[in-house]
Amino acid sequence: MADRFLAPGMVISGAKALEQAAGPIARMGKKALIVTDGAMERLGNRKKVTDLLEQAGIAYAVFQGISGEPDDGMIGAGAACYREEGCDFLVGLGGGSVLDSMKAIAMIGTWGGTPADYLGRTVEEKPAPMAAVPTTAGTGSEVTEFAIITDRATQVKMLLKGPGLIPELAIVDPAFTMTAPKGITASTGIDALTHAIEAYTSKRAQPLSDTFALSACRRIFAALERVWAQGDDEEGRTQMALAALEAGLAFSNASVTLVHGMSRPIGALFHVPHGISNAMLLGVCLEYIKEGALDRMAQIARHCGLAGLKTEDRAAADRLTEEVERLLGAIQIPTLEEYGIPRAAFFQAIPKMAGDAMASGSPSNTRRPVDQETVEQLYRRLWRKEETEG
Repeated sequence: MADRFLAPGMVISGAKALEQAAGPIARMGKKALIVTDGAMERLGNRKKVTDLLEQAGIAYAVFQGISGEPDDGMIGAGAACYREEGCDFLVGLGGGSVLDSMKAIAMIGTWGGTPADYLGRTVEEKPAPMAAVPTTAGTGSEVTEFAIITDRATQVKMLLKGPGLIPELAIVDPAFTMTAPKGITASTGIDALTHAIEAYTSKRAQPLSDTFALSACRRIFAALERVWAQGDDEEGRTQMALAALEAGLAFSNASVTLVHGMSRPIGALFHVPHGISNAMLLGVCLEYIKEGALDRMAQIARHCGLAGLKTEDRAAADRLTEEVERLLGAIQIPTLEEYGIPRAAFFQAIPKMAGDAMASGSPSNTRRPVDQETVEQLYRRLWRKEETEG
């Protein structure tokens, strides 16, 4: 059976990518809504985009009402701004939350309604042209068909999806990631690693997604610890920016599995950034996934130089989980307790989190059977693991 592989219409990557994107951006429309956050103004990144638009003679409005994990209230405000300002295309400048918000604002601004109205639907049609400028190396949202938006009423992280949400233009310039602090570098880098590993071990993996997933894993294991320790490592930042893009292409086509399914409820209920909640779960989930994906996890280890080409599958897969645990410790990923999550509240929330995780559909892509009881056990094991190590 043939595989369908989705990607942006154009990717411009490398040094001075934004400058080279001036022509393609100018052809996208007459007035842009720049979706961003306050940090981009303070860091001077927003001015780089507005200068480019002014030089190209393109009108623009700015919506910088995205803060933290995006919710339906922020999206409604952004969509109102898009309509009131008479914009006809969007430029997203920021991390994954901002780029996801741009996608949702494009939908609501064009078609109306609320993000919840699109839950469970596949967005095939393009709502409005979009250009994505990531400033972190992690989510890969600049090339994916996904957006995650929190419903404030239900405290559920809604997964919105469809080819129509893939930006027409991805501008991947590592210079924008140089200002990311250590915590953001760590959380977004592990998010990208999770995307790559889950894409490669997903039931829906295909040859093209495998190619990008393996390449992303190799780059991340080689570069993440370096750029966490030395933020101005230009070559390391370049490698991480490419890895995030590759991992985004991989999981956008092969989907994610158990980690992401369990991660979103932790983020929604306890307000943990997406990359951190992924990282908290990664070790425990990989240990569970291993029995159903031994050969695939072994191949990741071999491709990344963590195991020899002749190392048998179980030993190679074990090396992968060991290296993941070492990396999480090296870049100081916090535990549930260190993050300030109360143990009693976490255990009380387990049934709801497990139900929400299963309802997302992501765990069903895992190459080992997963049901609600399994997910509940893994949440409990996550805290017991901390207590054992403590």
